[in-house]
Amino acid sequence: MLCFIAQAQTQKGTVLIKNATVLTVTNGTLENTDVLVENGIIKRIGSNLTASNVETIDASGKYLMPGIIDAHSHVALDAVNEATSPITSEVKMADVVNPYDIGIYRALAGGVTISHAMHGSANAIGGENITLKHRYGSGNPENLFMKEAPRTIKFALGENPTRVHGRGNGNQPRTRMGVEAVIRNGFNEAIQYQKAWKAYEDAKKVKGATPIPPKYDTRLQTLADILDGKVIIHCHSYRADEIYALINTCREFGITNIVFSHVNEGFKVAPELAEYTMGASVFADWWAYKFEVYYSTAYNAAILTENGVITSINSDSGELIRHLYHEAGKAQRYGELDDEQTLALITINPAKQLGIADKVGSIEEGKQADLVIFNEHPLSVYAIPQMTFVDGVKYFDINDDNDDMRLKVSAAETVEPIFLKEHDHKCMHGVDFFFTNFGRNLFDHSH
Repeated sequence: MLCFIAQAQTQKGTVLIKNATVLTVTNGTLENTDVLVENGIIKRIGSNLTASNVETIDASGKYLMPGIIDAHSHVALDAVNEATSPITSEVKMADVVNPYDIGIYRALAGGVTISHAMHGSANAIGGENITLKHRYGSGNPENLFMKEAPRTIKFALGENPTRVHGRGNGNQPRTRMGVEAVIRNGFNEAIQYQKAWKAYEDAKKVKGATPIPPKYDTRLQTLADILDGKVIIHCHSYRADEIYALINTCREFGITNIVFSHVNEGFKVAPELAEYTMGASVFADWWAYKFEVYYSTAYNAAILTENGVITSINSDSGELIRHLYHEAGKAQRYGELDDEQTLALITINPAKQLGIADKVGSIEEGKQADLVIFNEHPLSVYAIPQMTFVDGVKYFDINDDNDDMRLKVSAAETVEPIFLKEHDHKCMHGVDFFFTNFGRNLFDHSH
């Protein structure tokens, strides 16, 4: 039975899945194998496992894999961009998580158990992202937060920040070199901010001293935390030159915690990505939708993987998120990756990029029980997710999948008519007329 009551969202499930073909991702494929989950954690993996008073699911003939992880998503967000400044590191996507978004359930139906809810790409340095567990059914946004996940932040290169700020508002950056300058200036400001606070802390140690603390600045503090390795950068990027430019900027400031997103020309700088970054999160075959992303290849993920880059495939789409196992399959089709390399693109690799690989991304004893049962091998074009578990709790079951799974709105419910109140001052006089069919029809001219 699906679990859609608010109190259940922080529950940890207990279940025994028997006789599955288990795709562990990190330890090979285990035929006819059982997986015992206790209190949300994978307790045992083996044969002929038993447990008392535990729901048992017979997965004979089916495939069990780790929950799919999307390293670049905007699902469950009420807002995406804070485009008022080239640097907005003070904003947090955790403030705008919408737990009622039906996209969460649709992602579960595609086997996705975790998504990285990101700020948009309007800013050179955007806001802090939030890693979500798809515990659909709660009205409390915090029930979706994966609190163990490290902090991450959104950066963006290329046409997005230059269009929004340089051409849109006449501010820096207007060019790609302007983007790098904005980022570099932000880090240098943060260094001065750190020095001011260090001077204050040192002054406090002097007997009898009463120093005045510097003004606290959330924007600069977040940038300082990046410099200190406390925050992982996830950077929107396309062109090889701009990718390498930011790698050099990060090296200049001693920053190693960076993941590049989209990375359409990443295959041109694969050795550099492997040496200096936490990886690349790419599209399988999206390109040519704007000029800077005119050139790419469906071999990108395979080339990056074979060059030692930690590579994932992301959706950046509320629709494509349901098909990430198909998207991974494209990399196998074009690049001839083996099954484990391919499944890693949507499981353990994005987990590494989000800093949560010790907890999720593979089927191992001691890890959190985010699991998906498929009717066929997940890289088969005929594969369809059957059940999806988060922390051992079943949130999707194809056999108990109603026509409409929205939490707040029923598709069959009649919407009440809307009437606008006419106030005494008459400034809205007659406005109701234009909300009737007759009033609207006055403006439906055929000429």
